Amino acid sequence: MAFVDSEVVDGTQAVQDALSVKIVVAGGFGVGKTTFVGAVSEIEPLRTEALMTEASTSVDDLSMLPDKTTTTVAMDFGRITLAGDLVLYLFGTPGQNRFWFMWDDITRGAIGAVVLVDSRRLAECFGAVDYMERRGLPFLVALNAFDGIQYHGVDEVRDALRLSPEVPFVVTDARDRESVKQVLVRLVEHAMAIVRGG
Repeated sequence: MAFVDSEVVDGTQAVQDALSVKIVVAGGFGVGKTTFVGAVSEIEPLRTEALMTEASTSVDDLSMLPDKTTTTVAMDFGRITLAGDLVLYLFGTPGQNRFWFMWDDITRGAIGAVVLVDSRRLAECFGAVDYMERRGLPFLVALNAFDGIQYHGVDEVRDALRLSPEVPFVVTDARDRESVKQVLVRLVEHAMAIVRGG
């Protein structure tokens, strides 16, 4: 795992002399990954969304997502600068199983991942947790409290996911910039502690 200094050009402005790191935002279908990246990105986020069609209704469970009309088919991308000298590049994964073949490319070079969880639909996040554990990628679990409501307690969700005590667990609101920013700060701290062997 390496941190790489680089120069990245965004339109007319260059981000120079900053430590640049890649962060993955993963999770199941409809858990809020696109919203999470968009809430905190300081640039216009890149979204690769397509309209949901009748063909997907037999595959994608929309019972808890009646207003969902689009889905990510490749990735989401955003950027945030922390403390003036740390630039995080955010890569959101597609959620449906049929797009998981892209995850290896999306996670390559990342220092860590946020696994976003909707506690109303826990089954949607098991695959993401398993993936990060198998890859040995440092990650934390962020419970997305939709509308400020936690449908299950933190301990209940941690137990259901069978997370080891070393995996940080936080509650967030994927729509709120400050809440998302704190999740990212916590992930960077966690990843750096692992790099330092602590």
